Formats: sequence, C-alpha cells, structure tokens
Amino acid sequence: MNSAPRTATSGAPRATPPGSAPAKGPGGPGGGGRARWSPFRTDPAVPPWIFVVPALAVYAVVVLYPSLGGVVYAFTDWSGVGSFSFVGVGNFRTLLDDRRALESVGNTLLLTVAVVVVQNGIGLLLALGVHANIRSRALLRVIFFAPAVVSPVMVAFLWKYVYNPEGGAGLNGVLGALGLGGLRQDWLGDPSLALWSVAAMVIWQYAGYSMVIFLAGLQGVPAELHEAATIDGAGAWQRFRYVTWPLLAPALTINLMLSTIGGLKLFDQVYAATNGGPGTASETLSTVLYKEAFVYGKFGYSTAVALVLALFVAAVSLVQLRYLRAREVTA
Repeated sequence: MNSAPRTATSGAPRATPPGSAPAKGPGGPGGGGRARWSPFRTDPAVPPWIFVVPALAVYAVVVLYPSLGGVVYAFTDWSGVGSFSFVGVGNFRTLLDDRRALESVGNTLLLTVAVVVVQNGIGLLLALGVHANIRSRALLRVIFFAPAVVSPVMVAFLWKYVYNPEGGAGLNGVLGALGLGGLRQDWLGDPSLALWSVAAMVIWQYAGYSMVIFLAGLQGVPAELHEAATIDGAGAWQRFRYVTWPLLAPALTINLMLSTIGGLKLFDQVYAATNGGPGTASETLSTVLYKEAFVYGKFGYSTAVALVLALFVAAVSLVQLRYLRAREVTA
C-alpha cells in the first residue's frame, strides 16, 4: 500500500536556495529591527567610552584640578596654609619689579640656547658615528645613551665631584696632571662660570638621548638615495647636505622641541649643583618659584611665577613647532 510523502512541519527550518537573500527578521542580519547599543561594543571606529572615563577622571583630578587651582592662587596672597585674599595682578607686578626673577629669565634663556645648540649638535655627530658600519656601534650606543637614564640629581652630585675646586681630584686634577694648572677654576663657585658648568652637565647627560632620535631618523633614510647620489658623483658632505639632512627634519623637530622645553624648565641639576648660586649667577625661573614657595612661603607669588613660566614655555614651543613643521614640508 503506497502512502503519500510526508511534508515538512512548520517548526522545521526550510533550506534557502543558493543566491537568494536570507529571510529578514527583527534584529537579524539585514533585518528591519534596530540593533541594541552596548557600551561594551567593540567597534573600531567608536572608542569604548566606558574604559576612557576612568582615565579622564584620574587626569582631571591629578592634572586639571591642580593646574586650574594654581591659576586661581596666582591672583592671591596665599601663604600655603590658612585663608587667603585676592590681590588681582599684584603678584605679576611684583614679578616685574623682582630683580632676582628678571635675572633668572636671562639665565634661563642663555641656558636653554646653550643646551639646545650644543646638545643637538653633539647628538647628531654621535648618531652619524654610531650609524657607520663599525663593530662596536652597538656598545657605543649603550655607552652614549646610558647617562640619560640616570637621575638628574645623581648626575649633579657626580659633576660636583668633577668640578671639585681642589687641585687633586676631578677636572682640576686632570688639568694639573697635564701641566695645564693655569686653567684650573672654581667651576661652580665662579659667577662667570657657574651657569655654563651646569649647561655642560646637562649636555653630557642628554646628548645621548638626542643621538637616539637622530639615529632613528638616519635609519629611515633609504640606502638607494645615497647609492644614486654616489653614482652621480656626490661626495660625503654633499650626500649629507642634500640627501640626509632634509630627511632628518622630523627627528630635528622632535629633538629641538624636547631640548627647548627641558631647558626652559630646568631645575634638578641647577638646584642640586649650585642652588642657583653663587648669588643669582645660575638662578632659573624654576628655582625662583621653588624658593618663593618652599623657602619664603609665598605660594601665591610662586604660582604666579609658575603661570608665567608655563605660558612662556607654551608660546615658545608653539612658535617653534609651527616653524619646524613648515620646514619639514619644504625640506
């Protein structure tokens, strides 16, 4: 007895013919339903805000709140404890009449110029040297970069020994041993030498840092360009001037920006080596604001100095960045 074939029940899924679109359903792929939003959605185009909020909260508490509070205190006579009253722009008028602060501005600029020019010049020469195909280049890179990871305070105390005014040790001892005793100086005690002695220790510490950035730029220069220039008859200086130097523009921008900002806010080495002395010979804006706050208890005035320093650093950095970025385009 033959029976008719049984048909599929309504609960069983039906096969979709090849090439046809899948059935639309609410919430399915291609369906008319709207997908639910979730803060944990992993969309590469949209940042997961739920993970950003804690970092923003910490940044606001640690950075934004103290910075804005400092701006407010710059217009007060706060002594660090107790109440305070607003004095308007009185702190800034005092700053304009403060001979020590004005001298520190000149010292800061001189120190910054010396550090930026000499540090980056030595860093470039070191980078060119260790970029050459020599056996010991890896060891030399480590040796030249090592001072950059040492604490600035430790470097200052090390160089205080190097600058020992006694003739039997340090730089003066070496000069005496070489028969150059007439060149021995009180390097940190002479007002005409103290600032440049501090600049020397800063350059010694961070020249290797600049070297690493220049070295990264040199390794990004295609070797084919040097080969083509050599075939065209260009010498070593011409290859550097017309091939290497223009392509080092991004590395130069980074180095100049970092060294300029670091020089303008230099504090550790100056305070540990000379404490701004002798007199005000090596005083910088950073040491002035530190002493006004923690030695003389003038927190309102010190925050005014800090605000001026911050605005000055920002203005110099923006102008410098604008010029260097334009140079990168035309190089």
